[in-house]
Amino acid sequence: MVIRTLFSLLLFIVTSPAFALTQVQATVDRNPVAEGEYFVLDIVADDDLNAGALDTSVLLDDFIVGRTSVGRSTKMVNFDTTRETRWQVLLSPKSTGTVIIPAFTINNISSAPITLKVMPSGASADEIENVFIKVETNASEAYVGQLITYKVKLYLAVELQRGVLSAPAVEGAQIKQIGEDKDNSEILDGRRFRVIERTYGIIADLPGELVINGASFSGDVLVEAPRRGGMFGFNESRPMQTEAEREVIQINSTPPSYQGKWLVSDIAMLKETWPEDVTEFEVGSPITRTISLIASNTDDTSLPDIDIPLAPGLKAYPEKPVRQTFVRDNQVVSQYSLTTAIVPTKPGTYTLPEIRVPWWNPHLKKQQYATLPERTIKVIGSSATPTDIPAADSFSPATTQGYWPIAAAVFASLWLITLVLWRKAVAASYAVNPQASPKKINTQRKTATTGLNNIIHACDKNDSSAAIAAVQAYFSERLGQPMTLSQISELSAPLASAIKKLQADKYSRHPQSMDKKSLMDAILAYKNQPQASKKSLIADLNP
Repeated sequence: MVIRTLFSLLLFIVTSPAFALTQVQATVDRNPVAEGEYFVLDIVADDDLNAGALDTSVLLDDFIVGRTSVGRSTKMVNFDTTRETRWQVLLSPKSTGTVIIPAFTINNISSAPITLKVMPSGASADEIENVFIKVETNASEAYVGQLITYKVKLYLAVELQRGVLSAPAVEGAQIKQIGEDKDNSEILDGRRFRVIERTYGIIADLPGELVINGASFSGDVLVEAPRRGGMFGFNESRPMQTEAEREVIQINSTPPSYQGKWLVSDIAMLKETWPEDVTEFEVGSPITRTISLIASNTDDTSLPDIDIPLAPGLKAYPEKPVRQTFVRDNQVVSQYSLTTAIVPTKPGTYTLPEIRVPWWNPHLKKQQYATLPERTIKVIGSSATPTDIPAADSFSPATTQGYWPIAAAVFASLWLITLVLWRKAVAASYAVNPQASPKKINTQRKTATTGLNNIIHACDKNDSSAAIAAVQAYFSERLGQPMTLSQISELSAPLASAIKKLQADKYSRHPQSMDKKSLMDAILAYKNQPQASKKSLIADLNP
């Protein structure tokens, strides 16, 4: 028992956090101040200390030292404990000019000294000191089409009630905000400021001087009224407005030696997503390939489209490219991604050629290339029944437009005829087999109707993938066994033609409006054919 208690005590000592002072920070709530006006000196130490650990006697020569309050706090987040001791000292300067608040040293850890500006009594501090804007651009010169990052920092030493931070005004250029606003704090001249940071992207359209009229802020803030004749004051709302300085950037034209579509970036690269675990591909089986162009310090609208030439025997069905711009590690990054379904139509060995995207390096001032090496693939014959997928360009929008009113009327008539024939077939079936349950017949009818409705709904949405799945589900339910597209195509020539069109639309580069009439006509035509009676397994075993 004693050993266990000692072990627990030792474990507690080892695992208990060791607190030690590592930082002392001193700030003031205003700078400049007026002579005779009280302000607050805030001193924070990151440890639990005695109130007498801070010696304020060094302030007596230049300041009237008022009340000093001491506060302590302990926080625990995810078992990480932090402690803090804070001293707040009311001070009033005795003379005008520049006064130094010296560094405070606690346990051999010192704060930074503060240079305080003291104005004559009765004078008011310039409001720009409470609210101001700093801007930063990433280049003093740029090229046409190059992304210029314009970073705005709004400094607030007072509480913000409401306000609007307006974008810089630029003529002859495109401008948009990149990423979300950031909210943090900084210490300047001994004062703690709330800093709201926003980044804009500017792209010049023409060479010459680009004039950027600075971003501006307009709003209302809470300002502490001067403490005249006493140690306490109150807050009042004041309107404030400030604007950043104007900037001029020289814009250079495209170099005459550059070849290809113009792209200027700090760095550009190509990457590829490919089914690496597959060594052989089958005829008719799509191969999904995604190519991404990633560029730093550029906008996604500046990234060029990527052309992928293919050898005869391969068909490409690209999806719509995806473009995006985001901020990563304080860098603006843009990405262009293109996903393509490559469908082999014949067996053989094929080479996908090298892809090269030119770009201009503004730092080296020379043309460079982002490349993907060539890739060789082997295609073997398909084990399934081959289905010839026609090229997407073989379909014309003119063939699917202009007759829909007539088609709708014909389809409605066919639908009514189908319902009548269905009711007659059900009645005949029930007459031949009186033991058949009416409930079972209604269930079959409801299932078939739901399947047809799913096909019609997919056609109305022009969703070829959903239509293919609905056709397979319908015939699998109708025939009582899983059906592939090849097996459904063998049921009738109209079904084979309709399914070919569905497959072509699914992988088409330029999808057309789906031919709902032809598809439904083919399905209903087969549906009206008499079905062969199923053979009995008992009859096969007992001829």
